[in-house]
Amino acid sequence: MNSKPLEVAIAIIHTPDRFLMQLRDNIPGIIYPGCWGFFGGHLDPGETPEEAVRRELLEEISYSPPWISKFHCYLDSDVTRHVFHAPLTVELNQLVLGEGWDMGLLTPDEIRAGSCYSEKAGQARPLGHPHQRILLDFLEKVEKTDGKSMLVEG
Repeated sequence: MNSKPLEVAIAIIHTPDRFLMQLRDNIPGIIYPGCWGFFGGHLDPGETPEEAVRRELLEEISYSPPWISKFHCYLDSDVTRHVFHAPLTVELNQLVLGEGWDMGLLTPDEIRAGSCYSEKAGQARPLGHPHQRILLDFLEKVEKTDGKSMLVEG
């Protein structure tokens, strides 16, 4: 039996006041179907977490951020989430959604409420639980650092 947790690399992509999220496909059998979550995915063999998150961003939204910085590593019993953050430096309509049902820029209030409306879904959809928890941690850290240092390179 393999006891090593699955490793994923995910990205908090942000503007100064919003967070880019993916509305996951609403397909039974996938993790967090129909929920808002981060862009990112599994590490390929021999790949570092940063290499994985950069690859996933290119595959999922055709985006290469000017910089990316490690935020935190979340260890659960079955998954290790390497969490990075990076700025969104292009307009939403310049991104090409290659995976997922929808994407959107969520406000801190929507993150705290735990749901956001999707035009494509035609309804408000929930945030995946770990994604909301990670964003709340990120928001708390930004607030503690006066809102500037986490949102710029470093």
